[in-house]
Amino acid sequence: QVQLVESGGGLVQAGRSLTLSCAASRTNFGFNVMGWYRQAPGKQRELVATITRGGNTNYNDSVKGRFTISRDNAKNTVALQMNTLKPEDTAVYYCQATFLSYVFWGQGTQVTVSS
Repeated sequence: QVQLVESGGGLVQAGRSLTLSCAASRTNFGFNVMGWYRQAPGKQRELVATITRGGNTNYNDSVKGRFTISRDNAKNTVALQMNTLKPEDTAVYYCQATFLSYVFWGQGTQVTVSS
């Protein structure tokens, strides 16, 4: 079993930055894709950004140009640098990692952006 542990969430003012980090409990899993999803109150969970093992990235249109995803394959970690945060970015952010047909989720970390 693999556990994903997120950190870095919190309360921040609009326009400021925050970095989320996610670490896998095992480093011998070669995750195909790692990424971040978020879920705001009353809304469905949505993709924020993903990154493949080779470094190809995909972003939700709403965060393009503001968020940057990165990963360390050797350490099995993934990070999300969030700049110019907006109140609408407020949500619980979840780390996700896929290995073959297996999908793993973190427990989530709250990000709250005040106006």
